[in-house]
Amino acid sequence: MPLPFALDHINLWVVEEEGGWTLIDTGIDTPETRGIWTHLLENYFSRKPVQRLICTHHHPDHMGLSGWLTEQYKIPLYTTQREWDAFHLWERLDQASLIETMRSFYRAGDVPCARQESDLERRKSLRIRERMGPSGFSAMHDSEDMLVGGYKWQVCVGTGHSPELAALFCPEIEVLISGDQVLPRISPNVSVMPFDIEANPLQEFLDSLSRFRQLPDSTLVLPSHKLPFFGLHERIDALLTHHEARLDDTIVACSKPVTASEVVSVLFPRTLDDHQYFFALGETFAHLNCLWHRGILERDISLSGAIRFAVT
Repeated sequence: MPLPFALDHINLWVVEEEGGWTLIDTGIDTPETRGIWTHLLENYFSRKPVQRLICTHHHPDHMGLSGWLTEQYKIPLYTTQREWDAFHLWERLDQASLIETMRSFYRAGDVPCARQESDLERRKSLRIRERMGPSGFSAMHDSEDMLVGGYKWQVCVGTGHSPELAALFCPEIEVLISGDQVLPRISPNVSVMPFDIEANPLQEFLDSLSRFRQLPDSTLVLPSHKLPFFGLHERIDALLTHHEARLDDTIVACSKPVTASEVVSVLFPRTLDDHQYFFALGETFAHLNCLWHRGILERDISLSGAIRFAVT
């Protein structure tokens, strides 16, 4: 399905059941994506009904159309509890509270005022609270088995990229539907969110990768972005190496007290638009917080709310 970002697509999965179809992830909620789904379901999957929707995690390209699909086809949604909670977190804030939360986040990063106001003005036009959400869900749990397409699939929870991402692994056919937890060639965004400025999502992500390294190296990985691939262990090792190298770069950048906005230019030395800058800042905070929690960095908070990090 198309995405209106630099990463311009998401892979979704459709599994044939004895009596119908299971959909895995949804795409982003746009008229274009709704139109594609309508065309597919009317022309290719019409001989058997859609039975259920599984969402690996709450991000809008994975769960954004969950309300529309579950209502349109009267099907249940399956996801994890923390992903369900995260999906609704943004909706519980009114626009004024959302803007103030973002403003506090940018103050913590000491983001220049012009950059702050440009992004905040963009966010005022977003209609997050008006999106159609599902009326309910069935909770998936780590390590439980689900019957999908006549096979048993184990729920493998990953953390860091999102709170409780539910990847699915089938031991019998050695296939992993990985969501965004393990992607080929690119690392998923691992960010500190504005709601939890002291979180340590990068360490969570690195730790959870060890769970996936226990799966067979012969596993076929079906990722949410880019092409399916073999070589799961090599890819996990590459992700671990990549982030440890970025942590080393962060340590060098913190040889004197610096703010997150100063480190952004070290970790992301290219021109970033407002959308990209938000994710770059969150990922920079993730690396800084990881080193802070490890005791390698110390931090100081100014009266303005800006956080400065330095090597201990």
